[in-house]
Amino acid sequence: MILLDRFLGRLAQSPAVWVAVQSTQGSVPRETGTWMAVFADGEVGTIGGGRLEFDAIAEARALLGAGRRGDGPASRRYPLGPGLGQCCGGVVRLGFERVDAADIPRLRSRLRAGRHPLALFGGGHVGTALVRVLAPLPFALTWIDSRDGIFPPDVDESVACEHSDPVHGAVPSLAPGSRVLVMSFSHAEDLDIVAACLARQRERADLPYVGLIGSRTKWATFRHRLEARGFGAAELDRVTCPIGVPGIAGKEPEVIAVAVAAQLLQSVSASGQG
Repeated sequence: MILLDRFLGRLAQSPAVWVAVQSTQGSVPRETGTWMAVFADGEVGTIGGGRLEFDAIAEARALLGAGRRGDGPASRRYPLGPGLGQCCGGVVRLGFERVDAADIPRLRSRLRAGRHPLALFGGGHVGTALVRVLAPLPFALTWIDSRDGIFPPDVDESVACEHSDPVHGAVPSLAPGSRVLVMSFSHAEDLDIVAACLARQRERADLPYVGLIGSRTKWATFRHRLEARGFGAAELDRVTCPIGVPGIAGKEPEVIAVAVAAQLLQSVSASGQG
């Protein structure tokens, strides 16, 4: 996750105050769990901007300037209407914690724990564009392909790259609750991956989203072939194909990536995990 890597990279060099949204009431700029890090010479992340963030940065810098852990407030309540003149009108409680390089392992574990597992099968142009779009988003991404040497050398360090041959052999070991995107270099591989996902769903029912790249014509062909393998209509209806939010017509890899990332975020919100 790019934001986390930026934060921890800077934290290795200088201390900061970690500011996190602990709770909210009513209409507020950002949800519980949102965070930013305040350094002496800048910030990483945002808790929503405006006067709330301005005051939070001032509070954090005062704590940072004190130079000792435990100085300053552990948390503070911010009414956004009369108190700060923001039209949201809700209430935000922020936590403040002075951190330094010694806290990096704990923070890395804590901040990565809330990410949603996602398996992306296929290292082609769309897969590569998707990895770039997804890297800053709240997903723990595993990128899988059957070909050697397919992953670019500059892939974000938060992305786990995995070689699997046969490629569908990776499906049984996916993290529980994984969302799955299928876009390999061949229709035969795609079919085997989807079949493995359906078999896992039949056994464990723990893949909340299985998306297959392709047209409605491709999916009609796949349905017939999967029916021949013994999968029923209700099972097949759990597969999303085509993928991506509707209404975006472009077929450029970057356009597809944005549409698919938006659909994944919708999936997370619909499941109540956001």
